[in-house]
Amino acid sequence: MVELNFHAGDYVRLRLALEELDGQVLESPDSNILLLKLKSGYNIGINKENILAGRVLKKYNEEEIQFPKREERKELPSIGLIITGGTIASKASQSTGGVKPITNVNEFLAYYPELLNIVNIKKLEVPFMIFSENMGSEHWVKIAECAKKMLDDNEIKGIIISHGTDTLGYSAAALSFFLRNLNKPVVFTYAQRSIDRASSDASLNLQCAARMAISDCAEVVVVGHASSNDDFCYAIRGTKARKLHSSRRDAFKSVNAKPIAKVWKDRIEFISDYKKIDGNKNNVELDINHTDKVALLKFYPGQDPSILDYYALKYKGIVIEGCGLGQVNENWLSKLKKHIKNGLVVCMASQTIFGKVSPYVYSTARELERAGVIYLEDMLAETAFVKLGWVLGHYGWKTKVKEKMLENVSGELSKRMEFESE
Repeated sequence: MVELNFHAGDYVRLRLALEELDGQVLESPDSNILLLKLKSGYNIGINKENILAGRVLKKYNEEEIQFPKREERKELPSIGLIITGGTIASKASQSTGGVKPITNVNEFLAYYPELLNIVNIKKLEVPFMIFSENMGSEHWVKIAECAKKMLDDNEIKGIIISHGTDTLGYSAAALSFFLRNLNKPVVFTYAQRSIDRASSDASLNLQCAARMAISDCAEVVVVGHASSNDDFCYAIRGTKARKLHSSRRDAFKSVNAKPIAKVWKDRIEFISDYKKIDGNKNNVELDINHTDKVALLKFYPGQDPSILDYYALKYKGIVIEGCGLGQVNENWLSKLKKHIKNGLVVCMASQTIFGKVSPYVYSTARELERAGVIYLEDMLAETAFVKLGWVLGHYGWKTKVKEKMLENVSGELSKRMEFESE
C-alpha cells in the first residue's frame, strides 16, 4: 500500500488504475478508506489499496486565510446586525465535509458582499454562535438585550438577526413579546443551505432582510424565500411564522394570516396591514420577564392522562396541542379539572397548525372550557408556549392570565382567517 501523507483539508491528486482524481481530503471513520470531496461537490470513498500514487496539490491551513475588515458606508442607511449562528453563519468543513460555524465576523461579511451595497452595518454583535436547537430562553433574552441597545441608537434604522431555522419561530415570537413599543424593524433571517453551496438561499435572504430592515415596518418579522426560486422573499410576522419543511428553501410559511410583504433585493410590496413607524414615539421598552416553568404537550390517541400529574408537579402552565378544534380524550377531564383547580394554567392550541380551536362544537371541549382550559383561537402552539412563559413571568398578572393570553399583543391572534393557496 502506498504511504499517503495527507491530512484532512488538503487538496490532492490521486492516481488509480484507470483514472486520476483531484479533490479535498475529508476525515474518514475507516483508516483503510480515503474520503475525497470532488470538484462536483460529491464525496466518494476510495480503498487505499487501490491508490497507486498521490500527492498534495495544496496544503490546508485555515489560519492563513485572511479576510478584509469591513468599512463603514456612511452614505447608506445604517442597521445593526446580530449574528447568532445557524446555517446562514456556517460553511463547509474542510475536514468533515459537513458544516461548521463561521466564527470570524469579517469572514461572514466576506461571504455576503452584496449586503454592504444596500446598508451600512453600524453595529455588529455576536452574543453567541450555536445551532438553534441548542437555544433556550436565556438566548432569547441575550438577543433581546442586544437588539434593545441597537434600537436605541438613533442612526440605526432597523436590525437583522441571523438565526438557525429549527427554532427560529420560538425566538421570533419571544422578541415579539420582549420588545414593547417597538418602533423600528427587527428582521430575523436564515438559510437552509450554507453559503458555499451553489443552491444556497443565504444571500437572497440576507439582501431581502436588509431591504426590510430599512423599511417603515415597526414589527418583528421573519424574512426568507417565498418559493424554491431565487426571485423574492416573504416578510412574515414573528408570531405567525412556522417552519413547515425540513429542507426546502421556502421552509417558512405564514400561518392563518397573509405575509406582511413581498421583498425583493431592491424593493418591497406590502400585501397586508402592518404597524408603521411612528416618528413621535419613544424608544423601545425591554420586557424580558419570563419563566421556564411552562411546557408544550402534544396529545395523541391512547395517551395516559397521568402524564398530567408529572407536569402539574414541575410546571406552572402547559399548552396542549389538542386534536382538531381542541379536543382530548374525555378521560383527561378529571385530571385537568383537579390540576387547574390547584393552580395549573392549561391552554389549548391545535395540532392541525392551520385553523383555530373552539370549545363550542363538541361536548368534551365545552367541559374543558368550563373546567378552566384557555382556548387560544388560531395562535400557533410554539407562539402560545413562548407567550405563556412570558405572561406567567409577570408577577402582577397572576390573576388575569386568561385575559393576557387572549390579548392580541403582537399579532399572534388573527382578526380574520386568511389562507394563501400554493
